[in-house]
Amino acid sequence: MVHFKGPQLIQQAQSVMERIAPLWPLDSFVAVNPYMGLMQSFWDAHETLKRVVGQGLCMPREYYWQKMKDGRITHEDIATAIQEFGYGDEAAGIEQMLVQPSRSRDIPFKLLTDILGQIEQQDWSAFVVEHTSRYCAAYYDQGQALWSFPWKDLPLYTSWRQFVRYDKSPRLWGVKGFGEALDRWPDTAEGAIVQAIQTLDVPGEVLDDYLYAVLLSIGGWAGWTRYLRFQAELQGHDNADLQDLLAIRLSWEALLYQLKSSDLLKSRWREFLVQAAESAGHSSKEIPIDPIWQTALEIGYQRQLLGLLNGSVESQPFQDRASVQAVFCIDVRSEVFRRAFETVEPGVQTLGFAGFFGIPMEYVRFGDSAGQAHLPVLFTPSYRIAESLNPDSERQDTKTLLVKRHNQLRLNKVWKIFKTSATSTFAFVESVGLLWAPKLISDSMGWTRPVPKPDDVGLSRTDRRRLQPQLSSESKSQDLVSDMITGIPEADRPALAESVLRNMGLMGNFARLVLLVGHGSMTVNNPQASALDCGACGGQSGEANARVAAALLNDPGTRHGLAQRGLAIPDDTYFLAGLHDTVTEELRLLNKEVIPSSHVLDVQQLEQWLQQAGQLARAERLSRETNQENTPAKARAVLWRRARDWAEVRPEWALAGNAAFIAAPRYRTRQRDLAGRAFLHEYDWHLDPTFSTLQQIMTAPMVVAQWINMQYYGSMVDPRRLGSGNKVLHNVTGGSVGVLEGNGGDLRAGLAWQSLHDGTRWMHEPMRLTVLIEAPREAIDEVIAHHDEVQHLVEDAWIYLFQIDDDGRIHRRGLNKQWALVGAQ
Repeated sequence: MVHFKGPQLIQQAQSVMERIAPLWPLDSFVAVNPYMGLMQSFWDAHETLKRVVGQGLCMPREYYWQKMKDGRITHEDIATAIQEFGYGDEAAGIEQMLVQPSRSRDIPFKLLTDILGQIEQQDWSAFVVEHTSRYCAAYYDQGQALWSFPWKDLPLYTSWRQFVRYDKSPRLWGVKGFGEALDRWPDTAEGAIVQAIQTLDVPGEVLDDYLYAVLLSIGGWAGWTRYLRFQAELQGHDNADLQDLLAIRLSWEALLYQLKSSDLLKSRWREFLVQAAESAGHSSKEIPIDPIWQTALEIGYQRQLLGLLNGSVESQPFQDRASVQAVFCIDVRSEVFRRAFETVEPGVQTLGFAGFFGIPMEYVRFGDSAGQAHLPVLFTPSYRIAESLNPDSERQDTKTLLVKRHNQLRLNKVWKIFKTSATSTFAFVESVGLLWAPKLISDSMGWTRPVPKPDDVGLSRTDRRRLQPQLSSESKSQDLVSDMITGIPEADRPALAESVLRNMGLMGNFARLVLLVGHGSMTVNNPQASALDCGACGGQSGEANARVAAALLNDPGTRHGLAQRGLAIPDDTYFLAGLHDTVTEELRLLNKEVIPSSHVLDVQQLEQWLQQAGQLARAERLSRETNQENTPAKARAVLWRRARDWAEVRPEWALAGNAAFIAAPRYRTRQRDLAGRAFLHEYDWHLDPTFSTLQQIMTAPMVVAQWINMQYYGSMVDPRRLGSGNKVLHNVTGGSVGVLEGNGGDLRAGLAWQSLHDGTRWMHEPMRLTVLIEAPREAIDEVIAHHDEVQHLVEDAWIYLFQIDDDGRIHRRGLNKQWALVGAQ
């Protein structure tokens, strides 16, 4: 067996840490691919995960059997999947094997605490995870705790060494001399990692698997510390918290090995390591039954999707001026509303673009001292936009409203501290409990919210309507926003506006009204509410981005600059912002009070169409969920109840069902029912001579869509490790760091069970993303060749990639980098 030295061990640990995916906090809970660090082929990653955690990338076999019984998977799909794995000559025998139960259950890589627990009949692994999780919750607290953590300013590992000296739980579990052993233990994280691996005598053949298993045993907090490193890297810095966390978890392993040492523990640990080292590198010779099933499931969906898209095009590009142009986020929920809108008004032209509308900004809400990033998490903001009262307001009005809001925020904070303090827990209920009954009743009936929306605290509805984003830094509130420089410089605006219009495919033939539609989700009592908002806006509502984009494109100076750049917008074109509530399927127009009188009638007509489209979208959503017809009134009542009910665990299904990403002109998908399962990005390669927009689509929106797709995938195939469990049991920890399931355990990652299952059936199908792009194959290959992440997704089979010709024919890119016409013999 091979044993590494100190520097090699640290290098190996750093490599393994790169496999951990970031976990975003609750106030920006964006989807992330939980497998993003596994730079292997999809099926190699499947084998790695089976070996390390005992759960690969497939569902239980019974799931696929039921899909076959339901007709979702056909014999032809299975035959094609078998062919893809190179077993075409054995198809008949393999198909018989598919219906046989699994022979054995995969056993995860054992840690020292697992073996110690088996010997002593105590769950030592759970003890260590619980202890580490409670420590991390205190260390990373963002204001939820009433008492501040005393060693918060020290590095994570150094702070833990101070904290654990006062912790009596090791002694209660029968560990003697823990403090003395800790005094002799290395005082740096790197030293602790090296010392622990050497103490445990982990051979090099299994070091990767062991370190990976150690990190995944505390995977939620590992994801959080990886997020902190990810954020630091975006700013060109580094963060060592993930390494410190690894050092803490390894220290527990090694110190328990020393302090609980016995001949039986040593022999079993040594026996396990020898067996693991001997089997390392030996690939399985078994026929991959479960991967064949999974591939057949994906092929079955592609058969249906390509059947809708392949061949002739019933509708054509808009030649005349559209009655309205509406730009929606590519989010799969927009597909249903867009189709409904086009049904109500065939003269509307809808387009799809990432919901941040190309504005790389940080948005500062009125009265806030800091901004919130409103762009994909892959990017950093270029601009900071402040919110202020409209230009007609007096400066004194701004100051008065600001003071009012700050006073309300302070009052709310004091009130919360009073309600949650130890003494008032009883006194408050006994003294004013009955007086709270009307509030409890109104909240339970959905007439009021349990707490106001954070953005609305201290603001009336009238106040909120008067607030607008300010493109200029000379706003009346500029000196009230913590001396931050805000706005978009006038010199930058034409280039930014051109980029926005070009990337969304809106380069000419402008309608009188161009509607920019952000989306958000109206729910209450939902810690993971930001997961229902716009991922392209960093887990925020898309309202701010739509309003800023509309203000930018209506700005006279910007339009003048655009005309000089050869992109003239007609004088009668007006850009209008809207917000699509994805719970209630209502689309509300924003800032209507500043609409010019010349467009009032156009807007009134638009609102009628949007109201009718909402009725169609609600009816479709409910009929798909309940398998029965619903009247418009009933559908609206049901969805509004979900939005206001503080006991509702399934307010909406968000992106459940997502399966495809299509970058093509809308006429390719118009009049096709894609069932709310496809991300639709507008793209016409004829308007992209340098293919810069194609590159942008494949390196950003396509990657984000794959992240979303894999978050749902992982939360379903491995809910214990990659899901967040039962939403009913969620408890917020650290302020907005994350949730625990119950009152302890690891920080939970991924989606709750209720986001995937309706109590009777799964509402999602775990499948790799099917990507279709209408562009020359050579241009697509060029992007793949020059971008490592895209190359990994395509050539390691994490996505399926198809190309659409101008005549509508579809080709698939194989793992051999060759394109093959779909359906060709």
